Amino acid sequence: MTIATQISESFRIAGNLVTAMSVSDFIDILVVAFIIYKLFMFIRRTSAGALLWGIVLVALLLFLSSAFQLTVINSLLSKTMELGVIALIVLFQPEIRSFLTTAGSSLSGMFSRNYSEAAEIAVSSTVEACLEMSKTRTGALLVFERNVHLEEYTKSGTTMDAVPSVELFLQIFYPKTPLHDGAVIVSDGKVVAAGCMLPMSTNNNLSRDLGMRHRAGIGISEKSDAIVVIVSEETGGISVADRGMLKRNLDAETFDMLLKSELIPEKDGFFLRFKNRLRGKNEKE
Repeated sequence: MTIATQISESFRIAGNLVTAMSVSDFIDILVVAFIIYKLFMFIRRTSAGALLWGIVLVALLLFLSSAFQLTVINSLLSKTMELGVIALIVLFQPEIRSFLTTAGSSLSGMFSRNYSEAAEIAVSSTVEACLEMSKTRTGALLVFERNVHLEEYTKSGTTMDAVPSVELFLQIFYPKTPLHDGAVIVSDGKVVAAGCMLPMSTNNNLSRDLGMRHRAGIGISEKSDAIVVIVSEETGGISVADRGMLKRNLDAETFDMLLKSELIPEKDGFFLRFKNRLRGKNEKE
């Protein structure tokens, strides 16, 4: 059998498998692929990489001990694997909690987020203020609450109820004001607190040139679905943190587009259109 024939036969078998698959099979594969992708992203963001290799090593030794009938070693390794599952849950409890919270909030946000003019004003004010602070190298840290509530961090600062504006942001982050070192939290298009303390990131793989402001911004994005804007005091660079990932040194156009896409829901999103169709159908009936 020639190589061309083998390739042709492989494509024929693959085609038969695809045509034999049902819709549930495709959904099953997509769900598994999504879980594997999320697992690799989790390992990439945390120090779990070395731990993963340790688990692989133990599993390999367990297989070898079983193959060569090393009863005592196999028994010890089996107990180690059983206890290891519990140890992993305890060790990565914050990360697991953060993942489940973010996943749940994302799902609820698909149904609840609607277009808000206040959010559009907050974004435009933030972009203009950050570009101004970037020119003067004024450090800033702004947290935009989405579906995961941030009351515990809001309480650590000075409570406010103000409409976002360029002047307000410039005043808060002016180096000689008492609130400039903390974070500003924006919720539902309003500034709800300033001078807030945020948790530091636990990611040991972050670049060493990142200061406390950036690490705090990444930290709160790891624990919630908030969008965090950071202006560097050293370089004036503008960065955005989302779910533990940091996008650095954004230009004005990219920064504006990123905030709008993340913080301003579409006026006529999928679920809103679906809801309106159902409402119209019910009215006709």
